[in-house]
Amino acid sequence: MNYFFAHLIEAFHLPLKNPVLVFSLLLFIILLSPILLRKVKIPAIIGLIISGVIIGPHGLGLIGVKAMESEGSIKLFSTIGLLYIMFMAGLELDLNEFKKYRKKSLAFGALTFFVPITLGFPLCYYGLGLSQTASWLTASMFATHTLVAYPIISKYGLTKNKTVAITVGGTILTDSAVLILLAIISCSTEGNLDGAFWLRLITSLTLFSLIMFFLIPKVAKWFFSKLDSEKTSQYIFVLSIVFFSAFLAEVAGVEHIIGAFVAGLVLNRLIPHNSILMNRIEFIGNSLFIPFFLIFVGMVVDYKVFFNGTWPLIIAGVLTIFAIISKWLAAYFTQLIYKMTGTERQIIFGLSTSHAAATLAIIMVGYNDGNGILDINIVNGTILLILFTCMTASFVTENAGKKLIIELAENEPEESNETRLRNKHLMVSMNELAGNEALIDFSLLVSDPKVINPISVVSVYPNNEYAERMIRKSRKSLEEIVKHFSGHESKINTIATIDFNLSSGIARVSKELVTDIVVINDSRTMNLLKRVVGDDREHLLDVCDKTIFFCQFEKPFVSYNRILVVCPLLAELESSFNLWVERVLRFSKELNCPIDLYASEATFEKWLKVGEVNKINVKCNFFIIEELDDFFLLNGRKSADDLFVFCAARKGAISYQVGVDAFPSKFERGYPENDTLIIFPSQNTVENIYGNYDDFDSSAISKGVEAFQKIGKEVGNIFKKEEK
Repeated sequence: MNYFFAHLIEAFHLPLKNPVLVFSLLLFIILLSPILLRKVKIPAIIGLIISGVIIGPHGLGLIGVKAMESEGSIKLFSTIGLLYIMFMAGLELDLNEFKKYRKKSLAFGALTFFVPITLGFPLCYYGLGLSQTASWLTASMFATHTLVAYPIISKYGLTKNKTVAITVGGTILTDSAVLILLAIISCSTEGNLDGAFWLRLITSLTLFSLIMFFLIPKVAKWFFSKLDSEKTSQYIFVLSIVFFSAFLAEVAGVEHIIGAFVAGLVLNRLIPHNSILMNRIEFIGNSLFIPFFLIFVGMVVDYKVFFNGTWPLIIAGVLTIFAIISKWLAAYFTQLIYKMTGTERQIIFGLSTSHAAATLAIIMVGYNDGNGILDINIVNGTILLILFTCMTASFVTENAGKKLIIELAENEPEESNETRLRNKHLMVSMNELAGNEALIDFSLLVSDPKVINPISVVSVYPNNEYAERMIRKSRKSLEEIVKHFSGHESKINTIATIDFNLSSGIARVSKELVTDIVVINDSRTMNLLKRVVGDDREHLLDVCDKTIFFCQFEKPFVSYNRILVVCPLLAELESSFNLWVERVLRFSKELNCPIDLYASEATFEKWLKVGEVNKINVKCNFFIIEELDDFFLLNGRKSADDLFVFCAARKGAISYQVGVDAFPSKFERGYPENDTLIIFPSQNTVENIYGNYDDFDSSAISKGVEAFQKIGKEVGNIFKKEEK
C-alpha cells in the first residue's frame, strides 16, 4: 500500500512528467474550457489561452519548461496546430473569390505590412530607445499576425465570405514579406548580407515554388485517383504533404507556416469542401491539434515579470496598444478605399490583429540567438502583447461574425431562404454500396450543407415471394452505406421498400419524401439502371415526374478538368431549372472545375442569376448555340477528363425539340471515354380535364409536331444555302 501511494505521489509531482497524465490533462482542458466559459459568453479560444497561462511553467507549474522546448511533446503538438491553422486557411480559401478580390487582398496586405512598420520604427527607435536593428525587428513584429480567430469564422460558416478571402490573402502576403525581412535582418547582423545571400534566397524560393505548384499537384492527383475509396490513406497523405511542405519552406529560407499555407493552396482544388476527407481534416484539427497550439501560446506568458517594476509594464502597454491600433488603421484604410461596411472592417480587424506564431519567431531571433538585439523586457512585453491581441481578436471576431450573419440573412433574397427550407431533398436509388460510392459522393457534394437531412438512399425490390428476404438483405447493405459515409456531417437516411413495379416504387417513394431530385447510377459497365429500375429509362420518366439525374461516373472526380454543360433552347423556362443548375454549380465549386456552357443567351442569363441568388461563384465560359449539334462544331478541345452534362427534356416539355432524344447517343459515340450526367427536368403535374376519356392520346399530335419541326428545319437549311 505504501508503494502504491509513493508511486501515486511521484506521478503527480510537479511539473508532471508522465506523458499519459500530461496528455489527459490537456484533453480535459480542451473538453471543459469551452463548456465552462460558454456560460459567461467568453470565446473558447480565450479559455484555452488562459488555461495555458494557468497550467504553464509560469503559472501553477503543472507542465514544465522541458515539455515546451523543441524536443518536448507540447512543442511538437503546438507546432502541428500552428501548421494546421495555416493549412486550413489555404485549404478553405475560395480560390474563385480570391481571384475575384486579389487586388483588394494585395492592397490590404500592403497596408497591414507598411502601416505598422512605418509607424512602429520611429516609436521603437525614438520612444523606447531601441537600436536601429532592434527597432526594425520590433516594427516587423507589429506587421505580422496569425489567424488565431480563424476557427471562429469557420464555426460560423463565413470562410467563403469575400471579407475573409481578402483578409486571408493579405495575411499570407504580409507574413511572407515579414519573414523574408526577418531573414534579411538576421543575415545583416551576422554580416552575411551579400550577393550570395540574395542568390541563395531567390534560388531556393524558386525551387520551392516549382516543387509545390508543379510536382506536388501531379503526385496528389495521381494518389487520390488510385486510392479514391481509401479515406484513411488519403488523410495520412494530406498530413504528409503538409509537413513535407513546411520542411521545404524552412529549407528555402522562410518559415514553415508559409509552406503549410502553400500546401493548402495546392490541395485546395483536389479536396472538395463538402467531402468526407475535408470533414475529417477539419474535425481532427479543430478538436485536437489547434487547441494544443492555443494552450501553448498561453504557457509562454510569464505574468510575474510585470511585478518587478514599472518599465516592463510600460513597454508591454506601448507594444500592445500600438499593435492593436496599427492593425485597426490598416483595416480602416481598407474600408475607406473599398467602401466596406463597419462589420466587414471589424472582421478584417479581428482576423488580423492577433499576434502569435510569427511574432514569437521574430522576437526569439533577437533574443535567443545570443546576439543581444533585444532584451528581456521586449520579450516579456511581446508575450503580453500576444495574450491581449489574441483575446481582442477573439472578442471582435465573435461579435462581428454574428453581426455579419444577421446582415447577410437580412439582405438575402426571399427566394433563397424559401429554397433553402424547401425543395432541397435528394433521393439516391441504389440497392448496394459496391459500385455506387461515386453516386453518394456526388450527392454529398451537390447538397447544400445548411440543409438538415438532405439525402435519402432508397432500395426498391419487387413484391414477390422473395420480398421479405431481399428486404432483410437490403437493410444490411444500407447499414454498410451509412457506416461508409459516417465521416460526413450530413445525415444519410436509408429506406428499403417493395413495390409491384420498381419504377413505380421509385416514383412513389420520391413523392412520400417530397424529393426534388432522383439520382440513379446509369453506368455503362455495370448497367445498374437495368438492375435498379428493372426496365428502360422511358418507363421511369413516364411514372416519375421528379428531376432525374442519370449518372455515369467511371472516373474519380479529382480527374475532371472541365464540366461541359449543353442545354436545349428554352431550358430556362422549365420549372426545375433553378434546382438542377444549383446542383451543377455546387459540384463545379466543390471540384474547382470551370464550366463551359453551350446554350442560348437567355439560358445563360438565368444561369448567372441562379449563381447570384445561391451565392455560388464559379468560372463559366459561354458559347451560344442555336441547335444542339452546334456543340460538336464549337467544342474544339477534346479531353477524356471532361464531365459532360446534358439537360434533356421529356416529351411535351417546353424545351423539347427535335434531336433531344438522339443527342446523348451522338455524344457517346463521339466521346466514348467521358463521364456523363444526363438530367431530365421535372414536369409540373397539371390536372387533366380530359382524364375521364381513356381513348384520348396525344402521341399522334406529338408526332405531327415533330414532323412539322423537321420540315421547318430542312426548309431553313435550303434558304441558308441560297443566301450563301
